[in-house]
Amino acid sequence: MTATIRAHFRVGQLIHHKLFDYRGVVIDVDPTFQGSDEWYDTMARSQPPKHEPWYHVLVHGAVHQTYVAEQNLEPDLGGEPVSHPELDLYFDGFRDGIYMARRSMN
Repeated sequence: MTATIRAHFRVGQLIHHKLFDYRGVVIDVDPTFQGSDEWYDTMARSQPPKHEPWYHVLVHGAVHQTYVAEQNLEPDLGGEPVSHPELDLYFDGFRDGIYMARRSMN
């Protein structure tokens, strides 16, 4: 019997990166690492587990996204919105410290 992997964060949730001290918002969740071994070897210096959830995150005050292992994240409980030029591509609004995912048109 295989254990079900459960993500601790969800799309629209505010997060804080524990190692690099930035805030952001989750835009997608992968149940396990979906990148290349080459990317992992170059970028994932702390060598977080590949078999746990990984998150696509819009970084507050930046123009880029990051791909982050769950072990490096914690909830951002401040409740303040993030500033990122791509927010409107993913979310319709911000309420009670959570971004509301844009509904699909199809």
